[in-house]
Amino acid sequence: MTAGHLQIIVCGAGPATNVHELIAAAHTRSWTAAVTATASALPFLDAPTIEGLTGDPVRTGYQTPVTDRRTLPPVNALIIAPATYNTINKLALGIADTYPLTSAAEQIGRGIPTVIVPFVNAALAARAPFRRALVDLRSEGIRVLSGPGDSWEPHPPGTGPDAQASFPWQNAFLLATQATGRRMHP
Repeated sequence: MTAGHLQIIVCGAGPATNVHELIAAAHTRSWTAAVTATASALPFLDAPTIEGLTGDPVRTGYQTPVTDRRTLPPVNALIIAPATYNTINKLALGIADTYPLTSAAEQIGRGIPTVIVPFVNAALAARAPFRRALVDLRSEGIRVLSGPGDSWEPHPPGTGPDAQASFPWQNAFLLATQATGRRMHP
């Protein structure tokens, strides 16, 4: 028996190479996980390894009506991490022009507990569209892990590789499971 099912949406940024850490955190707590990747995330991922860990293919596009059958359990929590500047702004505006964005918009619309962990530099984070996007997403009840209180802030331009090492995978999972109200198994 599983404690829940975690849907992970991965965007094209350095921490994506370590999404296995989030999958491992889920498995440690008896959760299943599946990964959806943006097209930009694919070069960062080792899809065969992820598929071996999750037991499901890394989804990047819509399923075809005849060949692909939805076999995933219902989603109990959604984590979008690392979330890029582009994905955060589009999601806040309701733009669903890719499978990952459509999937995220639908899960949010269904009231699925959602945690977003941005991976953006401070110059991008200073832009008004990004600041508005965070406010808008939070107003929908989405937990955006960003700011001094979260011990996760935008990094200075050019320091992404250094920031990648401390990406808060474990904290994102903890926040997602707390939002579901499900008891976490040790």
